[in-house]
Amino acid sequence: MTDVGSTRPDPMDAYSATVVHVAETVLPSIASLRVRTARGEGAGSASVLTADGFLLTSAHVVEGAARTDATFTDGREVRADVIGRDPLSDLAVLRARDDVPPPVALGDAAALRVGQLVVALGNPLGFAGSVTAGIVSALGRSLPTRAGRVVDEVIQTDATLNPGNSGGALADAAGRVVGVNTAVAGIGVGLAVPVNATTRQIISALMTNGRVRRAWLGIAGGQAPLPPPLVEKLGRRTGLRVGEVVPGSPAAQAGLRVGDIVLAVDGQDIATSTGVQQRMVEAVIGRRVELTVWRNGALVDVIAVPRELTDA
Repeated sequence: MTDVGSTRPDPMDAYSATVVHVAETVLPSIASLRVRTARGEGAGSASVLTADGFLLTSAHVVEGAARTDATFTDGREVRADVIGRDPLSDLAVLRARDDVPPPVALGDAAALRVGQLVVALGNPLGFAGSVTAGIVSALGRSLPTRAGRVVDEVIQTDATLNPGNSGGALADAAGRVVGVNTAVAGIGVGLAVPVNATTRQIISALMTNGRVRRAWLGIAGGQAPLPPPLVEKLGRRTGLRVGEVVPGSPAAQAGLRVGDIVLAVDGQDIATSTGVQQRMVEAVIGRRVELTVWRNGALVDVIAVPRELTDA
C-alpha cells in the first residue's frame, strides 16, 4: 500500500535548508563584540564589511567605547577600533587590527516584501553565533534614535531579537545582509536599520571620513490637512505645518513662519518632518534650497540656505 503522504514535499525541509544555507554563509562573518566603556562592559554584534577589516555595527553598541574586541565563530579574537559613529542612523564602522573572515554580501532592503523570510544572526545574551528566523512583518517603520532624530524605512521582523543582537545582521534567503538589527520593540517585534542606497552612503562616509555631514534647516512641525481647493490642485491631502522655527536658523533667515505649510523641498513633495530630514543631505549644505509653502491662502516660494548640523 502506497503512503500518499510520503510523496508530498515537506515545506519544512525547504525552509530548513534555506535557513541552514544562510547560517553557513553568513555566520562565519558575524562577530561577537565585547565593548568596554567608562560605565562598564557591554556586548553586541557586528558584520565583516570588507576583507581588510572594516566591521559594521550599531552606533549605540559602541557608544563611549574605550576598547572593543571582536570574536568570531572560528575562534579568532581581534581588537577593533571605532572608525566612525552616526547616532542619527544608529550605524557605526569599526576597523579590526588583525585578519578577519570574508565579508558578508550586502543586499538591498528596498527589494524586501512583507512576508518574506529573513534570518537574524548575532550574539544575544552572550550566546555567540546564534541564528533565528522569521519574516518581514512590516516595512517603512520609523525608529527614534538617542540623538533625537528618526531612522526611516526601518524593517520590522518577528525573528527573535534579544540584547546582544544589536549590530548583527538581518539576512535574506540568499544570505545577503539587508538590515542591521538595532532594537527590540516588544515580544515578537524586532527592528533593523535597512541596508539601502542611503545607508550605503552613510557607511561609505563613516569608512572614509569617520563621520556623516548633514544639512540643517531649523524647523519642526507635524503633518496637517490641506484645504480642499489645494487638495484638488495638487492631488494630495497633507503637508508639513511648521510648529517651530529656531531663531537664527536658516529657516528663520529665509522667512519661514510658524503656521506655514511646507509642501515641497526643491520640487520634491514632503508632508512630514522626516520628509524634510531626508532631504537635508551633505550636498545641500550651503546651497540655495527652494521650499514651496502654503501661506495665508497662497502658494509661496521661500529660498533657504541650510547649514551643517553640528550637534549630532
